[in-house]
Amino acid sequence: KKCKAEPQAAEKVLENLNGSWRLIFTTGTKKKQDEIKGTVNYFPIKAVQSFDTSTDPFGIENGIYLGDLNVVKFAGPFDFDLVRRKLEFDFTSIAIFGFKIQIKPSDAAKIGSSTGLGSESNVKNSNKGKRPFFNWISADENIATARGGGGGLALWKRIEAEE
Repeated sequence: KKCKAEPQAAEKVLENLNGSWRLIFTTGTKKKQDEIKGTVNYFPIKAVQSFDTSTDPFGIENGIYLGDLNVVKFAGPFDFDLVRRKLEFDFTSIAIFGFKIQIKPSDAAKIGSSTGLGSESNVKNSNKGKRPFFNWISADENIATARGGGGGLALWKRIEAEE
């Protein structure tokens, strides 16, 4: 509501997203909560999302690490709806241990769903031509919060890019 009443609030969220963020906490998707009869809390695997608003189109990367070793990294463009604070994205490449290949957005949704890194709803939405998304609640200089397309809530901490 604040962003609808104060459009500059959404602009500030987008501006603050620029950079790298480590996933700290997630409730998991609604389906995952039902499966485990609870919520996921601390996210023990190093997962880093980076947003670049200096490019056209804007860019997103999502990396999964074992320690400091980047195992898999998805990358692609994103759009940001200032009225709804909705960030919609497509992953158009995947790098596994640094070996990069181009993929279709529907491939990323299937990989995410099958590994638990994404929601099954992303596969269904991809088949309908819809993109995965986050509805951003907040983003400041240190902390960002959003609800994903699968219904889960997530909390990120800003980090330096090489962290």
